[in-house]
Amino acid sequence: MSTASPERTDRDPRTDQDPRTAQRPRTAQGPRTKQAPALDPAERARLEQAFRVPRARFVLGGVVAAAVLVWSFVGAQFNFAKLGEGTVNMGAFLMRLFPPDFGKFDRIFALLIETLQMAIVGTFLGAVLSLIVAFGASSNIAPKWLYYPTRWVMNIIRSVPDLVFALMFVSAVGLGPFAGILAMTLGSIGSIGKVYAEAMEAVDRGPLTAMEAVGASKRQLIQYGVVPQASPLLVSYTLLLFEGNVRGATILGLVGAGGIGLELTTAMKTYDYGHLSAIIICIVILVTLIDQGSALIRKRIS
Repeated sequence: MSTASPERTDRDPRTDQDPRTAQRPRTAQGPRTKQAPALDPAERARLEQAFRVPRARFVLGGVVAAAVLVWSFVGAQFNFAKLGEGTVNMGAFLMRLFPPDFGKFDRIFALLIETLQMAIVGTFLGAVLSLIVAFGASSNIAPKWLYYPTRWVMNIIRSVPDLVFALMFVSAVGLGPFAGILAMTLGSIGSIGKVYAEAMEAVDRGPLTAMEAVGASKRQLIQYGVVPQASPLLVSYTLLLFEGNVRGATILGLVGAGGIGLELTTAMKTYDYGHLSAIIICIVILVTLIDQGSALIRKRIS
């Protein structure tokens, strides 16, 4: 007596269909496409407004800018014809600078080292004092009773030329690099202090808000929220200050505030063009080396 074996089926238990005979469902409409959500007309108008060029204001602003530019050219007596006529004299002056005379290179080198030392000390003192002042000149850190007086003081300092500060300190401490260092330090507070403050104001407000929510103090906000975010810009601006102080030290020497500026002035007054050319070449090399070093440091911190 034989028993019939159960019939084998390959039906899909979920659909109860034979997969060999099952067919894919056909759709009459083809692939579905996503439809963009409907946008409120007011919201669409607001978004499109950012890409519209205000033609009337743009044209008016261009006309005003052109008028101011022409007015400035006329008031400053800028004359292309006169510049062309003076090209011959400029060429003659440049020809007198060659060949350079490096007979006093030892003196030039010593004064360049003094100029570099002045710039290093002036940058350090100026950066430290500018950073302290910048805390009081940052609107997101300082209260208003401190913010506005600090800004006014910085504006006053920035309005006074460094040569005036150099003359003041020369009369106070005498001739020499010390007066130049004091002048650079005070001048840095007005210029780089403003940039430091703007770098601190530009930090992301999100971390500061989170720290305030957990009860962080003002010191903690500055130490852990503001300074870490602004530090790359602060370092970059400090390097820029150092480069400017190297060039500025050559100018401060004109009034006896140390550096190579006095030697440069003496060479000009005595018409020693060879010596003058050698000084200029050495200054260009020093500034170029400092610029390349600053570029490498900026690349590291960026």
